Amino acid sequence: MLGDGFHEIPSGKVAMIVTYLEMTSPAPISTTPLPKDVTFRKVNPDVAWYRDVFDRVGRNWLWFGRRKLSDEALKAAICDSQVEVYTLSKDGQDEALMELDFRQPRACELAYFGLTQPLIGTGAGRALMNRAITAAWARQIDRFHVHTCTIDSQQALAFYLRSGFRPVKLEVEIDDDPRVTGILPSEAAPHVPIIR
Repeated sequence: MLGDGFHEIPSGKVAMIVTYLEMTSPAPISTTPLPKDVTFRKVNPDVAWYRDVFDRVGRNWLWFGRRKLSDEALKAAICDSQVEVYTLSKDGQDEALMELDFRQPRACELAYFGLTQPLIGTGAGRALMNRAITAAWARQIDRFHVHTCTIDSQQALAFYLRSGFRPVKLEVEIDDDPRVTGILPSEAAPHVPIIR
């Protein structure tokens, strides 16, 4: 356990505060429609599709966990029968990632949720969250949960709170900076300083 005060983060590392959130009954759904010319669909993802969308959605927020997986490990995770993957498409391009993980008994994790830049600010995020809540609670679950962190979009935590999730736990995570290890390019997430 970390004591009170400041704690130096070693060079080549990145630190974040992770907020865990949950809802234990379905939150009210707003009437936000999808933007014009945007379509919603369930995906049977292959590794190449997933890596492309994951990178375009998450690069600015240092999403790196799935980038560290081998193709075999990633395929096992995203093609599991208890994992559902969805996207939003605009002009023939998939521009969102929503991943629901039902592998824990009577629970659903919103494992990944995000939009690419062309959809941010269009109302697509709210419309996609409505679909996430509906799909999660269509199953026999007691808990729908998600986590976000301080290097994610600055809008993420407030968005999850407005969506009906409530915070239940905080953690400090320290990991190798993916821009130092080469998993992500050095220009990714310019809002997070690189300490070499």
